[in-house]
Amino acid sequence: MATYISTLKFTATGAQNIGESPKRAAAFTAAAKKLGVKVIHLFWTLGSFDGVIRFDAPDDNTATAAMLSLAAQGNVETTTARAFGRAEIEKVIEMLPKP
Repeated sequence: MATYISTLKFTATGAQNIGESPKRAAAFTAAAKKLGVKVIHLFWTLGSFDGVIRFDAPDDNTATAAMLSLAAQGNVETTTARAFGRAEIEKVIEMLPKP
């Protein structure tokens, strides 16, 4: 499974309904699981972002479907990046042309 990190920003609707945020997070985790996505960590944060999700998905299409389904609810905007562990990036680096 590939690892992804998503940053979240509340929309005006999400901020107005902040009290429901923990319930929405639990619902997202359950819905993501049905897609084959495993939520590893979900944090509410201070600073530039309102939250961060670290999750594993079998492929980019599944990861994208999970994030689109979350964003479609209208409570958060997401930005997602593919994350590489040390072993994964070492394999990528081995693929680079040698000078």
